[in-house]
Amino acid sequence: MCGIAGIYGAPNVEAVRRMVDAMHHRGPDDSGLFADDVCVLGHARLAIIDTSTAGHQPMFSTDGLIQLVFNGEIYNYKSERDLLIAKGYRFHTSSDTEVVLRLYEEYGETCFERLRGIFSLAIYDQRRGRGKEQLLLARDQFGVKPLLYAQREGCLIFASEIKALLASGLVPRRIDTTALQQLLSLGSVYQPATLVEGVHALPAAHFMRLDSNGMRIERYWSFARDRVTGLRQLPYAEQVDSFADALRESVRLQMVADVPVGAFLSGGVDSSLIVALMARETGGHVKTFSVGFEEGADATDESHEAAAVASLLGTEHSRVLITADDMVNKLDHFINGLDQPSVDGLNSYFVSHAAAQSVTVSLSGTGGDELFLGYPWFAAVQADMEKTSHVRKNPILSSVLRRLPSLERRLHARGIGGGDDVAFREAFGRQYHCFGPEAALGIVAEDRRKDISLVSLADDLALCDELPEGQLLERASVMCLNGYTKNQLLRDIDACSMAHSLEIRVPFLDVNIADFAFSLPVASKLNIGSRTLDPTASYSESGVKKIVCDVARKYLPANFFEARAKRGFSLPYADWLKGPLADVLADTLSEQSVLKAGLFDPKAVTRIHQEFLAGQRPWSHPWLLMVVELWRRNILQG
Repeated sequence: MCGIAGIYGAPNVEAVRRMVDAMHHRGPDDSGLFADDVCVLGHARLAIIDTSTAGHQPMFSTDGLIQLVFNGEIYNYKSERDLLIAKGYRFHTSSDTEVVLRLYEEYGETCFERLRGIFSLAIYDQRRGRGKEQLLLARDQFGVKPLLYAQREGCLIFASEIKALLASGLVPRRIDTTALQQLLSLGSVYQPATLVEGVHALPAAHFMRLDSNGMRIERYWSFARDRVTGLRQLPYAEQVDSFADALRESVRLQMVADVPVGAFLSGGVDSSLIVALMARETGGHVKTFSVGFEEGADATDESHEAAAVASLLGTEHSRVLITADDMVNKLDHFINGLDQPSVDGLNSYFVSHAAAQSVTVSLSGTGGDELFLGYPWFAAVQADMEKTSHVRKNPILSSVLRRLPSLERRLHARGIGGGDDVAFREAFGRQYHCFGPEAALGIVAEDRRKDISLVSLADDLALCDELPEGQLLERASVMCLNGYTKNQLLRDIDACSMAHSLEIRVPFLDVNIADFAFSLPVASKLNIGSRTLDPTASYSESGVKKIVCDVARKYLPANFFEARAKRGFSLPYADWLKGPLADVLADTLSEQSVLKAGLFDPKAVTRIHQEFLAGQRPWSHPWLLMVVELWRRNILQG
């Protein structure tokens, strides 16, 4: 896991050197530069596979005409290496980076389709001769590893982090107002936008080609149903056995490293199953990590359950207690690590801090809820859609809508009367957002509102709706992966773990596992029936993640599923904001600070602050405003 950076079109070695230096936390083990009169590439290395100097980057082809900088891990690199050796290729390292380089030599741009892993990369190819050079940028299928770029004065500047782009001195430090409104609405900025004006994220599962003819972005992978032929029709017991085999393979591949590997253990079924499979591979020698809180904290603390699972599986477990002093002392480092503000991330920050004391790589259960319908809101989306469908079919309401076009437009924005696609996205958006679009617009400073074209939740989520031919809950699963998971959860996990020079791997978010999940019937993943939709219900009572639970039953005791619920992980934000962080909150949300920053409306911010203190608003509202202001001071102002 590393940081990459570069400039194409107007080489500036010192700018790239500054970018690499700004990502030292991503790659403290080594760094390197390549430069000619067209392109400069930079790399900060966290050595994980082949930790020798042979893995130094930028890495060159044998003829010296191709240069590669690579961030991430390729889990199927050994099998791909064997195939290349059979074709006559010779290797000089044992690294996955060299395999990617040789794959590009053999297959060109189609090589990205062969990669199972987490990655962002840049390939500079000079084989076509002078004036015909090309730069390729690519990103993994789920968007686990970041890749950001900006175009300035005829050149392309790219890096793994916004901080690095800003460190180049070539990217203006200005906030994008539309992205700011979306951040407040949804809790994070949705890619390809970023919070910095003129900076974009290369979309997940895409590559960019840049040469003298211009820039082109193409997709190389997408979600699809029934790629595992015949799986949907198999008896359920055979589906369970097949899934167990697929997940075991994913975990086994993702444990490959030349450095210590551990796991996050929350106490839920996803992380517990991952750890159980790891223990099966290693004979029980797994280091696991969880975080807990001080007594009396208003939070969901699953660390005691995690410790019980660790004891059952025989892992070497560390439970780290987070105190109020830890929160105060680590706040600035957390903000700097975020790279972009979001309403979340602190849990990833603290568990990464704990793990990084003992390991360089940690596996996580992230993705199990999204692929196998574990979030309570999935069933709620279906119920919401059924209610909306009933309203749309009401002949009296339809007649009223025809006479009141302005009302129809408002209801259309809410998903009523606007077709199934709009209704679906609006129903999904109602399950997970922060302020919502209209309230967010009212928080943005008045002189900035003219730059915003207000859109509905359905419009904001349009790019996430990638599986329109799927059943409703299959679409919701992809919506979640493309929305909340990619833009908030994975982005925060990458930023907060790399702030501690720790690599996070996610066995559920593997292309083979995703193809498997979307080849299953919904009933194999979510068994609602007459069961309760209460989010506090146990796994057995709720029927969520049915097939995951049934695989896990081979490793975990029966009372695990009867006694535990999918509760999520929640830190004591409200307690902290009213206690040890009260002064920081008061300072960042003060009228003077808000006016100086020029981002928010002072009256709106004051009202939000007061209502939170009075118990009339959730912690997420003032927390997000505070994080944005601290990020502006620490990162944007430099």
